[in-house]
Amino acid sequence: MNNWNPSSWRDFPIKQQPTYKDLEKLKKVEKELSSYPPLIFAEEARKLKAQLADVSKGNAFLLQGGDCAESFDAFNANNIKDLFKVMMQMAVVLTFSGGCPVVKVGRVAGQFAKPRSSDYEEVNGIALPSYRGDIINNVSFNEKDRTPKAKRLLKAYNQSASTLNLLRAFARGGMADLQQVHAWNLDFVKDNALGEKYDQLANKISETMKFMEACGITGDNTAQLKETILYTSHEALLLNYEEALTRQDSLSGNWYDCSAHMLWIGDRTRDLDGAHIEYFKGINNPIGCKVGPSMKEDELIKLIDALNPENEAGRLNLIVRMGHNKVADIFPNLLKRVENEGKKIVWSCDPMHGNVEKASNGYKTRDFANILSEVKQFFQIHKAQGSVAGGIHLEMTGQNVTECTGSTSAAITADGLSSRYHTQCDPRLNADQSLELAFMIADTLKEARS
Repeated sequence: MNNWNPSSWRDFPIKQQPTYKDLEKLKKVEKELSSYPPLIFAEEARKLKAQLADVSKGNAFLLQGGDCAESFDAFNANNIKDLFKVMMQMAVVLTFSGGCPVVKVGRVAGQFAKPRSSDYEEVNGIALPSYRGDIINNVSFNEKDRTPKAKRLLKAYNQSASTLNLLRAFARGGMADLQQVHAWNLDFVKDNALGEKYDQLANKISETMKFMEACGITGDNTAQLKETILYTSHEALLLNYEEALTRQDSLSGNWYDCSAHMLWIGDRTRDLDGAHIEYFKGINNPIGCKVGPSMKEDELIKLIDALNPENEAGRLNLIVRMGHNKVADIFPNLLKRVENEGKKIVWSCDPMHGNVEKASNGYKTRDFANILSEVKQFFQIHKAQGSVAGGIHLEMTGQNVTECTGSTSAAITADGLSSRYHTQCDPRLNADQSLELAFMIADTLKEARS
């Protein structure tokens, strides 16, 4: 990596990038952004890498979730708080019922850019640039809003900084206190069977806390009982944004992408000779890469060797996103090849991206039964192989949306999608559906450890 530098990716072919009309303004914005303070610090990224090393060994579980694409317009404290609450709910279910520590990573404070299947979208004979996330353009279908604007990079940074600041306040300022476990139950979750199930678990935790307090163990002398860490992550699609926030650590001399604790490469931009792989080679954050149904065995090994040449535990998270009807046919051979070659990998399941479908009324959705099926198959494949199913990667929200059909708790039908369909891009699980999935995974983890 002697020839690597934060801008060396510019000499490689790149996909899924916007076309800016004013390149001089873009350069000025990039220069301004590079003068801004880092959003995270190298030591935080190193701590996450160490925790992910535990995940790769089966000693912890990775919970990664959040918005498909963060929105400038929907940016407010309540939405951030609700995501934090549902992440805490899921984590406590997985920890208490599943019996293992949970590493919490949000798709938040930077998840603004989205790859698209086409550069243009056509409506009523009019073709305009596709919506690529608020960091690039606006979802409204008109020429002004769909034209990429460089200044959106600065707004994305500022919103990320505010979001991260609030998340840190929640994590360390009392909202993560296990004494508040009942308070994490969102109002719309309380009045159904799932809410009752969560309350039963919360009661058990409260009883345990009282026993520990009687033994002299409290939040005042044991920080883990009242504080937590929620790391941030996003798809590093816009490499000019990532380059501007890349810093050289003064302690180690290594380079870190200080826009988030963890970054990942999407399934559409993982070309071995491409710009995204080149950039990721040089940063020392824990990183991820999506593994879709088109991945071949030899290609995957080359990808692992390029991104994790030292075979460092905790460095590389392979995020499997096959689809419920393909994972059993494709994933086992990939897993077997990687395991046979002794690669140290965090394997996580993304059951969202391979299960998108269009409802009869035209809404893009995902069926909860298909999501659940892919997760179950993912665990079963690992069990058969004797390898570690390390985590889950979800597009989800703490809001009471109606974007994914099904589940026993939410019971959303295709006709009901229009009720609260608010996503900027892809359909998300709501809090009910996310919590139901967490209980299922917890049961699977408990069975695997028994």
